[in-house]
Parts: sequence; C-alpha cells; structure tokens
Amino acid sequence: MAVFPPEAAREDLRRRLPPGARFARPSKWHVTLAFLGEVDDFRVPDAADALATLPAPRPFRLRLTGCGRFGSVVWTGVRGDLGRLTELRESVRLALATAGFPIDPRPFRPHLTLSYRPEPTLLPALDGYTGPDWPIPGFALVQSLQGNYETLQTWPTP
Repeated sequence: MAVFPPEAAREDLRRRLPPGARFARPSKWHVTLAFLGEVDDFRVPDAADALATLPAPRPFRLRLTGCGRFGSVVWTGVRGDLGRLTELRESVRLALATAGFPIDPRPFRPHLTLSYRPEPTLLPALDGYTGPDWPIPGFALVQSLQGNYETLQTWPTP
C-alpha cells in the first residue's frame, strides 16, 4: 500500500538531483504505508476487500524534504500532515492484520526511496531540499512485477 506524489512533486525533486546520479525511476517513487512482501495471487482480492472496508481518508497534504540514508538506501523525507498520514497507515495495517496478512513490525518512518545503492552525489544535492506541498489523492494497492509497479486498486480521499 502506497501513496504516490503527483507528477509536479516528482518533477521538482528530479530537477534537484545531480546529472549522472543513479536513482530509481520517478514513476516508482512512493511513500510505503504497509509492505506485505510475497502474496499469493489468490490472496490479493482479500487484501483489496480488507482495504475497501476503511473509511475514505480525510484530505491532507504532504511535501518531500531533506534526505538521509538507511544503510545503502538513500531517501528523501516526508513532512506535512504526518498525523493524518500515520492515521491512514495505522488503519491500513489494522485492516490487513485483521484479514490475516503479516504486518512489518518496524516503526513508521515516512520517506520516499531514491536509490537502493550508495549514491554519494544525492545527499549533498538534497541537503536543505523542500519540495512543493501536494494533496494526498488517496492510496493504492500496488504489486511489484519485474521491477515495475502495477497499481491494482486505488482508494481516493473525498
């Protein structure tokens, strides 16, 4: 489950990255709400059904800002209405857990992964970065297929 920044926010961030830097494709940039890992095809409708029971998330806004690393992963942070983002994340996790899906127990650190390998030029380029704020249009159930993300279903904000 993920929240995807709109094109304008991704483009603003992309323009800030140095020429020649290696980073994930902007179409893959997202904020993970819950990670399920490997899910059997026959269980995907169960996940979608569980998420369909959630009330529509209240509208809120986020922005991408700063940078950091988790080991070799380089990320940009998320600011804005983190309270509502956390509420959405917790409701997603509870719905999935109730439906019998294992939930990653790690603490929530909202971020957008830019690179899965050390890229020394990214951190200095994003030092002090603050992107435009953007409304959260909702969240998506996403499947990773051969390195690409396929959106299976979305749930909009009102």
